[in-house]
Amino acid sequence: MKRRYLVIFALAIFALIFWGLTRSIPKAPVLENGNDPLAPEVLPAQKEGKIIVESPLPESTLTPSPITIKGKAVGNWFFEATAPVEVVNWDGLIIGEGYIKVNDGYDWMTTDMVPFTGTISYDASQLGPYKYGWIIMKKDNPSGEPQFDDSLEFKILFP
Repeated sequence: MKRRYLVIFALAIFALIFWGLTRSIPKAPVLENGNDPLAPEVLPAQKEGKIIVESPLPESTLTPSPITIKGKAVGNWFFEATAPVEVVNWDGLIIGEGYIKVNDGYDWMTTDMVPFTGTISYDASQLGPYKYGWIIMKKDNPSGEPQFDDSLEFKILFP
């Protein structure tokens, strides 16, 4: 009889310890927007001190064509306030081309960062078997001299 009480007592103690341990494990917060709080933060695509693309973010899923690109770049990234952009599929095939333009009210002839916006259309029928590609932001180089070329490339996903 004593043995039965001893086993019940031991099980009760074990249950209390287990219950206490499970209550002390912190639960991951659930964000209102449904994002996984444990997922790594996605930073804007950038070339330090030259260009920052705030939208779309790297490896994000694009909207159906056309897409809007926003960010900031040093004024000498542009010529006549524009710079070329390409959208390529997984195989490097150009499926969209266009320009980003310095936002109204900003002078592109500066070494400061200036905001830009651009709308680029792409041909979704040219995606091929894989639903990813790259956005290539090119520095406008009217001289054609290779030492003045520069670009920023980042991976994106297609819908």
